[in-house]
Amino acid sequence: MCGRAKLPDDVSEIKIDLKIDVDEIGQYQPRWNAAPTTKLPVVVVDKAQRILTLMRWGLVPSSTFNARAETLASRAAFRGAWQAGRRCLVIADGYYEWRDADKQPFAIALANRGPMTLAGLWESWRSPQGETIKSFAIITTNANNLLAPLHDRMPVVIAPDRWAEWLGERPAPQDALKDLLRPYPDGAMAFWPVDRRVGNVRNDDPDLFTALSMGDRALSRGLAAPLSK
Repeated sequence: MCGRAKLPDDVSEIKIDLKIDVDEIGQYQPRWNAAPTTKLPVVVVDKAQRILTLMRWGLVPSSTFNARAETLASRAAFRGAWQAGRRCLVIADGYYEWRDADKQPFAIALANRGPMTLAGLWESWRSPQGETIKSFAIITTNANNLLAPLHDRMPVVIAPDRWAEWLGERPAPQDALKDLLRPYPDGAMAFWPVDRRVGNVRNDDPDLFTALSMGDRALSRGLAAPLSK
């Protein structure tokens, strides 16, 4: 699952890497402990243009912030967006997960510390008051072997060479799209323990994403011994 995220400090390089045509974000504000109902940077395609915008995390009106890859086509909350091709990339530097055994929080990121491009579905909803709200859910799949000791689910990461397929720029049948919804390779990811302050959404500062000092027991990619239950 994915319920907290660390947003990029800056989106300038992201706009270059993702070849963004339209920037709707304006003055960007980084976040180190973003939670559902807050707005995150999202990439969508409209009229052959890649648009970087902000959307509410948590589909409205269902308020579902994660979507299981296995039920996209069957669950009512996601079926409409999936069938209509309302797919997006959610941009983050990483996310947080809590180990079941002792509720120790960990930061999870790509091994190269590059931006994560997470698979998402988005919706546009008009309230009774006439307000249009664009929102999204992050798609999750089974955890890879590296992260399984922390949690049995993880967000789907879309690799750069598959962005065009996921965003609908390159035609792809649904079976091919579903094939993208798999665990990201172990060796391409990293994790480390962080301060328990991340559990309080009111805490939002750079130190939250910094590794705890644990002496010889400090965790880095591939050191699973301290994770044993």
